[in-house]
Amino acid sequence: MSADLVVMGAGPSGLAAAWRAARRGLSVTVLERADHVGGLSASFEVSGIRVDHGSHRLHPATPPHLLADLRGLLGDDLQRRPRNGRLRIADRYVGFPLKPAELAKRLPPGLLAGVARDAVTAPLRGADRGGTYAGTLRASLGPALYEALYAPYALKLWGLPGEEIDGDQARKRVTADSPWKIARRILRGRSDGQGKIFYYPRRGFGQIVDALADAATAAGADIRLGTACTRIEPAAGAVVLRTSPGARPGPGLGSEPGSGGGAVSPDSVPDADSPAEARLTAGRVFSTIPMPALARLVEPGPAPEVAEAAGRLRFRAMVLVYAVHEGGRWTPFDAHYLPGPETPVTRISEPANYRVSADDPGDRTVLCFEIPCAVGDEIWATGDFSGVVRETLARSGLPPVNLAEVVVRRVPHVYPVYETGYAEHLAGLDAWAGTIPDVTTFGRLGLFAHDNTHHAMAMGYDAVDSLTEKGWDGAAWRAARGRFAEHVVED
Repeated sequence: MSADLVVMGAGPSGLAAAWRAARRGLSVTVLERADHVGGLSASFEVSGIRVDHGSHRLHPATPPHLLADLRGLLGDDLQRRPRNGRLRIADRYVGFPLKPAELAKRLPPGLLAGVARDAVTAPLRGADRGGTYAGTLRASLGPALYEALYAPYALKLWGLPGEEIDGDQARKRVTADSPWKIARRILRGRSDGQGKIFYYPRRGFGQIVDALADAATAAGADIRLGTACTRIEPAAGAVVLRTSPGARPGPGLGSEPGSGGGAVSPDSVPDADSPAEARLTAGRVFSTIPMPALARLVEPGPAPEVAEAAGRLRFRAMVLVYAVHEGGRWTPFDAHYLPGPETPVTRISEPANYRVSADDPGDRTVLCFEIPCAVGDEIWATGDFSGVVRETLARSGLPPVNLAEVVVRRVPHVYPVYETGYAEHLAGLDAWAGTIPDVTTFGRLGLFAHDNTHHAMAMGYDAVDSLTEKGWDGAAWRAARGRFAEHVVED
């Protein structure tokens, strides 16, 4: 047996599982196709400044035991920070998280009147209308807020109108579930206090996954970077994995860092000078790679109808544009949210404002522009984004930049797209995955789910806790999956 446990993918969930399992004395091997750990949670440098793959924060709802573990790894570098963003709505900016008193002063009277009207008429609307994102939010938040904020945001973020998105998308991403709550907070000028702080490492969000990887290695885990899994063969009492150390990702799988592909490379092309395919055997495999990709790797694979359904599950891609601004900090805000149709950009973050670090230079800063798209579309294929940067700022009423450099990263797997009908496609695939002997799938990609970093880490911990001396505890894992299903993800 090569290892008691093989973990596919070195993101937060995979690394958390590897660390916990190694601390228990299990022999652990982690396979990661990229040349670094972390996937989308990794950090890197642009113009000498640590930046992330978009905007990442450690949520204040992180369970105490996970937070304690991270504090033990990061010490004082894990900083407790006030949240200070802005949201553009009705052509003006309001603080984000939303501040009721400010909303009452800043929003147009017509929109405020619409929110109040929707609160009064809420009992007449009933519950969900058709089980769609649009129906769910029109019924819960009311038409006024939906049309002003959530309808254009959905089209930008997921590339579909709200009527073509499943209601699960709203339930997983939107926590303000009643116009009464919103109207009451506005009229009283009070907030519930949620979302006002977050945790963030001094050296960028990737410091979390780097620390997890170092801790896992110190505990005895073997993390193999640049190693692609090409085939999985469940056998009696073990799982055989074939790997190709020199594989290059095939088209559409993400050849740039942060692609989120984990250890998967079903369409990989071996380099001419790469070693021959290697063979690993594992007592258990934890897969955090995209579930549709897992279906292509396992032999024998799923039934044709399940494979066809897997092909219908889509992830939204994203282009991340990093603009280097000379002249010090751009604004005092950590992020600007742009849900409107005037620009394809959904969020602009300024990583240096997420932290306090003497390492950040005083004469320049970096802005990260997040642009959702589909692999191969016009945005994905754009070469020069300097015009997009300047045009976005001008159209959004934001300060111009003294642009010194633009760095671009393209990420093919970011958000799962919950198109209407997705649940049926996913159910068959998930049921099949549950039948693969000694293989367990979890994580954002592995479960085709939205999650925050603390959700991902919790999955890794729970998976290891389900691996007992007597074997796999299916009941414990089903209970853990039930908890995952209740998660609500917040930006």
